[in-house]
Amino acid sequence: MRSAAVVGTGLIGTSVALALSARGVTTHLIDRNPENVRIAAALGAGTAAPPGGPVDLAVVAVPPSDVARTVAEYQKRELARAYTDVASVKAAPYAQCAELGCDLTTLVGGHPMAGGERSGPLDARADLFTDRPWVFTPAVETSENTLNVALELASLCGAVPVVLDADDHDRAVALVSHLPHLLASLTGARLLDGEEYALRLAGRGMRDAVRTAGGDAGLWADILASNASAVGAVLAELSADLGRAAHALDRLAHGGPEQRGDAYEELTGLLRRGSEGRDRIAPSLGGGAGSYVWLSVAVDGPDRRAEHLLADVSTSRVGLERMVLPDESVHPDGPVGLLVARETAWPLSEALRDRGWAVQRGTAGAGPVPADGAGIAAGPARHAAAM
Repeated sequence: MRSAAVVGTGLIGTSVALALSARGVTTHLIDRNPENVRIAAALGAGTAAPPGGPVDLAVVAVPPSDVARTVAEYQKRELARAYTDVASVKAAPYAQCAELGCDLTTLVGGHPMAGGERSGPLDARADLFTDRPWVFTPAVETSENTLNVALELASLCGAVPVVLDADDHDRAVALVSHLPHLLASLTGARLLDGEEYALRLAGRGMRDAVRTAGGDAGLWADILASNASAVGAVLAELSADLGRAAHALDRLAHGGPEQRGDAYEELTGLLRRGSEGRDRIAPSLGGGAGSYVWLSVAVDGPDRRAEHLLADVSTSRVGLERMVLPDESVHPDGPVGLLVARETAWPLSEALRDRGWAVQRGTAGAGPVPADGAGIAAGPARHAAAM
């Protein structure tokens, strides 16, 4: 890939452009908002000048409901030889492209599984997609060349390509992305009626629960509407569990001894299922999913003790999945191992280095975990949140 055009210079589009420009791809920036283009260009994401001819790939970074219209418009202008989008819904936009008569051979749906609470170009990063899944949903009409160019895009951005059927993708993101955002927003709305003294008690657990609620409400309404069927199905299942939890709590508050016993067991069962579900995406002891990495931090000297390290980790507001202390009988000044989510590894490393720590990065499967599991401690942030 030598040239590309990014249509839409928000967080995702500008991050794509930054990554491509950093790899030497001539990248043209297009947006209805000229201020966004100027900001993206000032960040080094590319040029606001139009291309002199068709580029190798056009990346359409607009809301789901605008994808088909945008693809149709720029295909007519012959902007590129291949097209992909980054919308978080795939089936509906593709069907709309077909209805508008788009050239489906040069189009492949795409969705990088990365983002943030804010949507503007100022928060864009060239490394936003590093080691993150990038889903592609080729249809039967998609040409081999178009898919190959899209796969090269993911590679240039440092992402891990995943190929899925469009409907399978939409069901998956309804569960792991769209539902969590909706719950964060609905939970955040409860705070509007909270007493001031209650809000002052809010800690990290509540802040984590509502973190994504700060996203663009209009954009997220567009996303949820475009994936209404899949989100509605998983929301109905959650609503049933919420109903069972509410009924159990009512019996615990007002029922007799036998009712309270049954209700307690039902509530415990619901919480246990939640823990079991979380374990499916959490790393196992000593290894873990590919979305986790080990950080090895040198601990030597009176000012570089484990408790000081934990204090600096807590200040950085990054939760730990596991911590491995050195074996004092063998190597008391050995490094401390920290297992963290891959997307937080870089900011935590930088924060610790700024505080004078020597940090090395490893892989989730090759961390400093003793074979017998000795020295393992659960991350303090999780326990602090529970308290």
